[in-house]
Amino acid sequence: MTIKATLKTQRSTGKYIQSTTLGEVVKAFVPEPLPPQRPEIALESFQELNYKAEMALARLAGVAALVPSVDWLLYGAIRKEALLTSQIEGTQATITDLFDNEAGIQVSNTDDVEEVVNYIAAYRLVRENLQDPKGLPISVRLLCKAHKVLLKGIRGAGKQPGQLRQSQNWLGGTRPGNAVFVPPPADHVGSLMSELEKFIHDQNFNSHKVNEQRLPPLVVIALVHAQFETIHPFLDGNGRIGRLLISALLEDFGLLPEPLLYLSSYLKQHQMEYYRLLSAIRAEGDWESWIQFFLEAVDVAATKAEKNIVQIGALVANDRKKVFESPVGGTATQRLFEMLPMMPRFTVEGARAALTTSYPTANLAVKNLEALGIISEQTGNRKNRSFSYHQYIQLLSAD
Repeated sequence: MTIKATLKTQRSTGKYIQSTTLGEVVKAFVPEPLPPQRPEIALESFQELNYKAEMALARLAGVAALVPSVDWLLYGAIRKEALLTSQIEGTQATITDLFDNEAGIQVSNTDDVEEVVNYIAAYRLVRENLQDPKGLPISVRLLCKAHKVLLKGIRGAGKQPGQLRQSQNWLGGTRPGNAVFVPPPADHVGSLMSELEKFIHDQNFNSHKVNEQRLPPLVVIALVHAQFETIHPFLDGNGRIGRLLISALLEDFGLLPEPLLYLSSYLKQHQMEYYRLLSAIRAEGDWESWIQFFLEAVDVAATKAEKNIVQIGALVANDRKKVFESPVGGTATQRLFEMLPMMPRFTVEGARAALTTSYPTANLAVKNLEALGIISEQTGNRKNRSFSYHQYIQLLSAD
């Protein structure tokens, strides 16, 4: 991570007002509407970083178009982002746990896995709405629907899922009085979120200008994410919904045709700096350092994702060649292989169901792929065996 030095600006990004929660009087921060003012952000200092980030996204989209199936790229990318964004919040699930859960294989940390599964469902809900001409646009209403799905049946399920918070929250500390940060009082949240929604939709990158220059889409997304985290509109799940919003905006603004970027990899790797820079916006009015960090995060994450797609594409292509050139192959074996990128952990019964064939036919297809060294058995048992497309999972687990 190489954040360049920026011109330090002293600007007010909001005001503190008195709020009472759990019997303690605290100073809650109420942010000013976007875009930043007095002074305006120095867009010229981001031109090079913004260009590099946009080009990295374009290359990512381009290399994805060369892969035979974008579906299995999306399968891995969405699950990787879901896993990493949940790990930032402290979950311990691994990508293998997630694949095992989908295959019906027992996992030990079911609560953590459910959190990741809920994130995937929440993001699917958002994408379906954005792709449906009659669906909801990015809005407070859509984020509330996603939040309800995110918290369904897990820790936090009792914290007003699907609703903007109706009480004061705080970050850090053991109680409100020693909190690291106290977001806006509950009676300000609705209007602040409405202003944020208006900022997003007023854009078209025409309405808001800084020094007569249009705000670049990536800068808009950086501003929106930071503002969302400052408002902290829900009692739980704000970090995950805030990062989900980044992914949704990248697609909605046309920067990526598909959600192939797992930005949370970079944010997790630089988690302390991520939080510090968000805090510096409120404390020092330093939007510039946060925007530079965000643009570099996009550049690095997109470049990594591009490399990962090339590696996965090469692995699948080489393994496909083995299967189709094998004298012991067959239609069932070939069909099962084509399913592996979206079914990297499975049982013979799972293979039978996916192939809609008999158990002996599925079992033979599994044996053929195992003999070719493409999959491996994981349990060492004679019964209740499970299999893994191990090299593929290793590539997905690189971060």
